[in-house]
Amino acid sequence: MNKNNSLSQEAICLGGGCFWCTEAIFSRVRGVSRVQSGYANGHLAHPSYEDICTGQTGHAEVVQVHFDPEVISLRDLLLIFFGTHDPTTLNRQGNDVGTQYRSGIYTSSEEQAVTARALIAEMDEAGAYDAPIVTEVQPLSIYWVAEDYHQNYFANHPGQGYCAFVVGPKVEKFRHAFGRWLNE
Repeated sequence: MNKNNSLSQEAICLGGGCFWCTEAIFSRVRGVSRVQSGYANGHLAHPSYEDICTGQTGHAEVVQVHFDPEVISLRDLLLIFFGTHDPTTLNRQGNDVGTQYRSGIYTSSEEQAVTARALIAEMDEAGAYDAPIVTEVQPLSIYWVAEDYHQNYFANHPGQGYCAFVVGPKVEKFRHAFGRWLNE
């Protein structure tokens, strides 16, 4: 990840299905200084991965992305987000099904929410997808860090089945579609 010393860091939580995929993508984005897998919103304190997988806690699997808006704008960050998952499927990404896999943007400011909602409206109006975008935009009410073994999962387990057949192709899609933002 890009370590940068700018004082203008912002944070936003993005849920695009399994956090292993989303983390692997955003850890490669220029202007991003930190990506951490975790659980957003929900009603259970200190949830575990097993709790989240029940679909009963209300949490979304997310990554908390710290970025420098002087290097990459929130809009460009969100374009990468929308371009690397399917924002039109409710509570699912591929074979990952459940409310924890919903598409969501969890904001830390009203300005972030306005930017996210405007981009969604713009993309829906332009017919960017064959179906309406169902990504929820909500203020981040609570964030819990996921267990250590979930952090940098793709980097630590590139040959694991899910990583090889699901995460890897998403990373390649990012490299191809958003190469100008590649930090490698």
